[in-house]
Amino acid sequence: MSKGNIGVTSDNIFPVIKKFLYSDHEIFLRELVSNAVDATQKLKTLASVGEYKGELGDLTVRVSINKKKGTLTISDRGIGMTADEIDKYINQIAFSGAEEFLEKYKNDAQAIIGHFGLGFYSSFMVSKQVEIFTQSHKEEAQAQHWSCDGSPEFNLEDTIKADRGTDIVLHIDDDNKDFLEESKIQELLTKYCKFLPIEIAFGKKKEWKDGKNEETDQDNIINNTNPAWTRKPADLKDEDYDAFYRELNPMSEDPLFHIHLNVDYPFNLTGILYFPKIKNNIDMQRNKIQLYCNQVYVTDHVENIVPEYLTLLHGVIDSPDIPLNVSRSYLQSDGNVKKISNHITKKVADRLQEIFKTDRLQFEEKWDNLKIFIQYGMLSDEKFYERGEKFALLKNIDGKYFTFDEYKTLVGENQKDKNGDVIYLYANNADEQFSYIQHAKDKGYDVLIMDGQLDVHVVSQLEQKFEKTRFVRVDSDVIDKIIQKDDDNKVTLTNDQRDALISVFESQVPATEKTNFIITFEHLAPTANPVFVTQNEFMRRMKEMSALQGGMMSFYGEMPDSYNFVVNTAHPVIEKLLADEEAACEQEITPILDELAIAESKKTALKENHKGKKEEEIPAVEKAQVEELEKQIQELTDTKKTILKSFADKNKQVRQLIDLALLANNMLKGEALANFVKRSVELL
Repeated sequence: MSKGNIGVTSDNIFPVIKKFLYSDHEIFLRELVSNAVDATQKLKTLASVGEYKGELGDLTVRVSINKKKGTLTISDRGIGMTADEIDKYINQIAFSGAEEFLEKYKNDAQAIIGHFGLGFYSSFMVSKQVEIFTQSHKEEAQAQHWSCDGSPEFNLEDTIKADRGTDIVLHIDDDNKDFLEESKIQELLTKYCKFLPIEIAFGKKKEWKDGKNEETDQDNIINNTNPAWTRKPADLKDEDYDAFYRELNPMSEDPLFHIHLNVDYPFNLTGILYFPKIKNNIDMQRNKIQLYCNQVYVTDHVENIVPEYLTLLHGVIDSPDIPLNVSRSYLQSDGNVKKISNHITKKVADRLQEIFKTDRLQFEEKWDNLKIFIQYGMLSDEKFYERGEKFALLKNIDGKYFTFDEYKTLVGENQKDKNGDVIYLYANNADEQFSYIQHAKDKGYDVLIMDGQLDVHVVSQLEQKFEKTRFVRVDSDVIDKIIQKDDDNKVTLTNDQRDALISVFESQVPATEKTNFIITFEHLAPTANPVFVTQNEFMRRMKEMSALQGGMMSFYGEMPDSYNFVVNTAHPVIEKLLADEEAACEQEITPILDELAIAESKKTALKENHKGKKEEEIPAVEKAQVEELEKQIQELTDTKKTILKSFADKNKQVRQLIDLALLANNMLKGEALANFVKRSVELL
C-alpha cells in the first residue's frame, strides 16, 4: 500500500475543489460515464490493431446504486489501469490519457471523448469519498484499489478484481443524496448519455405484472449507440429520419423537412436538423438543437455555432472540432466556430433550394410553416437573403404562390401608379379586410396575404430590395388613392361645405381611448361606399414593428391609433346629407358665417399691418383687438359647431354611416353594435 499527494500539472487549471470545478454538479455523471466509454473504445482500438489478443466479451458500461451503502458505481470492462497509469492519469491532474492515446493511435482510434483529464475529479463535487477498483487489460498486471476523501492525499494498494476494467465507486455526501434516487440517475443518463457509442445499462427493465412494476432479467439500456446522424444518408429512409425526430421530441408532430449534415473537411461535422411545424408564438421554442462531441451531450445552447434564425430548428449537431471550455459545458470562440456556422447556413439554404426545385408543390404546401424560418434568415443575414430570394414565396388571398420574380411579372404593369411605382397590395386578415380586398379585386388588382409573425418586417425589407416598389395594406386608403393612376376626381366642396361635413361627422364619431379619427374627403365612384375607415400605412406599420421589437421603436407603440374617416363626396347619400344640412341649418349658420368672414378679415388686416414689426413695436391697443377678434372667432366657430351637432344628433343617417364604416373595419363592438342593429331596424 502506498500513500501520496495528488499533483497538479497545469498552471491554468481550475482549483480542484468540489464546489467549483463544474457549474452543474450533475455533470459528474456524464464525465464518469464518458470516461468508461473511452476506456472501452480504447480497448476496441487495441483489439483492432492486434495489441490486445483477449476476448472482448460484454462491453456494456453499467451504472448502479446501493442506497444502503450510499454509493453510486460506474463500471466498465475497458482498458483498465496499472499502478503506474493511476499515478500518471489520476494522481497528476489535467494529464489527459485520451490526448496521449489519440496521438499514438490517431489513425485507428475510435471516438475518444476526454481531452482535459479533469472529468474524474468532478466526482468529488458530490462525494465524500471516491474509490477506484481497476484491473488492467495487460497480462500479469496487478489489480489496484485507489481511494481519496477529497483532500490532496490518496491511498493506493494492490487488490483482487475478477475481471478487467474499472469500477468507480462514489460515496455520496449528505448534501447530494438525490443522486442515490433511481429516477434522478435515469433522468441524467437519458439527458447526457442517450447516444453514447457503447451500451449503458442502468438496472433491469421493468414490466407491469400483477398490478405492479417488476424487474425482468433484461438490462435496461438507456442509450441508442447508433443514432441516425452517425449513419450515412444513403443508408437512411424518410421514416428513419422521422423516427429519430420522435426520439428527440417524443410529443411533437412529424417535422416538415430534414437536413443531414455530413462533413469531414476542413472540419468534422455530422448532424441532422429538422424544420418543425410552427403554428403560433407558443411553438417558437429555441434551444431544441442539441450539441454533441463524439456522441456526448454538451449543451442545447448553440447560439454561437448556429445563426440565431436557425435556433428555431430542432435536431442534433456533433463535432469534435467545436472548441469547448474545460468543463465541456459551453463553446469557446475560434475560427472553426465561424466556419461551421457558415457551412450550416449554406447547407440549410442549399437543401431548401433543392426541395423547391425538385418538388415545388410539396414546398408550397409547407410554405406557411416554413416561411418563418426563411423570413427570419433573410432578415438577419444578407448572404441568406441572396440565397433565399430564389425560393422565398409570396402568397395571394386566393392561395396561389409566387416567387419574387413571378409576382413582379404578374402585377408589374397593372399595379403601377402615376409615378411609375409598383404597388404590392396586401392584407393581414382576409375576413376583417374583405370589403377592401373586394374593392381591389373589382379594379383587377391582386392582393397578397401577409399574416405571419414577421411579415411587417419583411415588407419593409422588400421595399428596400425591390426598385420603385411599395407595399401597402389594402385598408390603408381607398383603392383609387393607393394606386393613383391620374389626378382626376378631385373633391369640389367649398371650404364651408368641408367644415360643415367635418363638424357633422366629428360630433358623432365615438370617443375611443388612444384612438383618433381624422375626417378626410375623396371624390370616388358613386357606386363606392359612402364612407370608409382607413389607417395610414406608415404609422400602422411602425406600431406593429414596435410591438415586436420594443426598444427605440416603443415610441410608436405609445402613440394613439390614428384612422382616416374617408367621406366619398360623389356618393348620392353624402350629396343628400350635405343638401339636408344646408337646408336645415342655413338660416342659423348664414349670419354666423357672415360674422366670421368680417372678423377673419379684420384679423387678417391687423396681422398684415404687424408684419416686419418687433413685438414691442406693436401698439397695445392693436394686440388687444387681435385677442378680442380671436375670441370672437372661436365663439362663432363653437356656435356653428353646436348648430351642426344638433342637426347630426337628430339625423340618424349620420351615425348609421359612421357605424357602417366602423363595422366594415371590424371596429364596431358591444353596445355600439347593439345600437347599430336597433337603429337599422328603425330605419327599415
